[in-house]
Amino acid sequence: MIQKRIAQWAAMAVAVPLAAAGARRLSHTLEARRGPTGVSRLLTKGADMLRPQKAKRRRFF
Repeated sequence: MIQKRIAQWAAMAVAVPLAAAGARRLSHTLEARRGPTGVSRLLTKGADMLRPQKAKRRRFF
């Protein structure tokens, strides 16, 4: 029971940042090819909801 919860948590801890990074990369690629579109803006907004840019690089030194 607890092993299943840990496995679910670990999968989500990896899947959410990867999904945000993939959406952000796809958005940048689409904008580079075709310019800003509704789809690219939607992908960027979705990536920002999953993982904001501010939280991406925090330095403590």
